[in-house]
Amino acid sequence: MAAIVLSGCSSVVDNSVASDNSVLEIVRPISISQEDVAAPAPFSVPWPVSSAQRIVSLANGSGEVIVALGGARQIVGRDETTISPEIVDAPIVTSGHEINAESVLALTPDLLVIDASSGPQEAIELIKGAGVPVVEVPEAWNLADINAKIRAIGVAIGAPVEAIDYVTALTSGTQDFSLGSSPKVAFLYLRGTSAIYLLGGVGSGADSMISQAGGVDVGAQAQLGPFTPLTAEEIVELDPEVLLVMTKGLESVGGIDGLLKLPGIAQTKAASTRAVIAVDDTLLLSFGPRTGETVFALHNAFLELIAP
Repeated sequence: MAAIVLSGCSSVVDNSVASDNSVLEIVRPISISQEDVAAPAPFSVPWPVSSAQRIVSLANGSGEVIVALGGARQIVGRDETTISPEIVDAPIVTSGHEINAESVLALTPDLLVIDASSGPQEAIELIKGAGVPVVEVPEAWNLADINAKIRAIGVAIGAPVEAIDYVTALTSGTQDFSLGSSPKVAFLYLRGTSAIYLLGGVGSGADSMISQAGGVDVGAQAQLGPFTPLTAEEIVELDPEVLLVMTKGLESVGGIDGLLKLPGIAQTKAASTRAVIAVDDTLLLSFGPRTGETVFALHNAFLELIAP
């Protein structure tokens, strides 16, 4: 993989940053934002005229892949997880994973890119019935699946082989970090406004990121399913040293103070040190061109939190 350049993780200031002797403590939670993880330069060789020219990109992380392949100009519509600056003017035609068929058809696309999470099926069939080619590309829930996803997207949109090779090379050499002491990490999926509080396990996607960055996912270690309802008993028994959340999820529960009020969280080692890492929602589980740098940023956050 190309050399990783990272300015470091930014931090969200909370109210407990100074001790009695005025020595600054580690500011927590640690925040990994879009600005901390630079996007790669897009492939710059012109595409063949046979490639798709008006693409609506709705598969998770596909918009960022297409941008890296050099196809930003071809994207005319996107899902709400795609916020690359090159395509911010392309309208959002989904709400969550729900496709608005009328909004898609109004863009007169010549290709719709979806994945298994896209729906409802009625909307997809309506778009197909209007004559729009629809391609379902594979999802990626770990680093090993990224290249298959990139190649499927590249082939579907008619990107040059050289562009596909360029983007897959960005993640092929992603470093597997190790730490002197691997922190026990719990990934929490939070949507406080909907009272959704889930604990990640095997196959959540975050388990792969945590492991690659040098941590131990306690939910995966306990062989929990991808997302299990958070209970006080479970989280106390697992007793993570670090809590990993997504930025919007943390905001939805009222920030770090609200997070520590959730069932059982206050009784964990992570709560005692306020060891929380908040990663931008579009970075943690996108599994695309920036995943390697996101792993590196997560590794650095672990280092900061477990430093003596």
